[in-house]
Amino acid sequence: MTSNGVVIELRDVSLCYRLAKRKIPSLKEYAIHFVKGSLAYEELWALRDVVLSIEEGETVGIVGRNGAGKSTLLKVISGVLKPTRGTLRRRGWVAPILELGTGFDFELTGHENIYLNALLLGRQRKEVDEQLDAIVEFSGLDDFVRSPIRNYSSGMLARLGFSIATAWKPDVLILDEVLAVGDARFLKRCGERIEEFRQAGTTILIVSHDLAALQKNCRRCLWLEQGRLQADGPVGEILDRYREFVEGTGTPPGA
Repeated sequence: MTSNGVVIELRDVSLCYRLAKRKIPSLKEYAIHFVKGSLAYEELWALRDVVLSIEEGETVGIVGRNGAGKSTLLKVISGVLKPTRGTLRRRGWVAPILELGTGFDFELTGHENIYLNALLLGRQRKEVDEQLDAIVEFSGLDDFVRSPIRNYSSGMLARLGFSIATAWKPDVLILDEVLAVGDARFLKRCGERIEEFRQAGTTILIVSHDLAALQKNCRRCLWLEQGRLQADGPVGEILDRYREFVEGTGTPPGA
């Protein structure tokens, strides 16, 4: 269990991907190389020695360049990926909105995917029945909810995923680039719902390249660079330092 008030705790968490050094075109050829012991891999460390503690009710933004490890960190916290080293402790019900389309079947309609996605999040069918109309209304999909989601735009997918995950108050809400898509009206509604959850004590983690959205919605910010936690502090201070680094007028902490 985590300490009182602490919802998420990472201790020296690292995650390594094993990447094949050469492409093997068929299962037969893979089996031959496997038997010969000639399969070769290289290691890619997506996270390195991350130490982090997040308390109940905090709203935390996460920034970093592409490939910095932001999405990997969210997947570890969500339980999608297991750390290679280190420990993760977490409590409460987690509602993750990760990559667009995660948890959806693109051959099913939006209506059918509401049930599928909500059940994957741990909700009961009766709960989904009770919230179905509210989910559709919040998403703004209207009649499109009866169409296969293979026809949806990225904005429509984001709206549906956000509407499902936030139909019930989670203990931890995880958003990966959700605030980067959708129209202004929907983004305003997202912001309002995030604020409602924050006021109710939900812990919220947001990854976004939209620094203005992070400034508006978050109080604390984490900066990842090459899989390492470079800075952790008030959102305004961290975003200023990150902008300077991106623009070439500053250097990452510890450099």
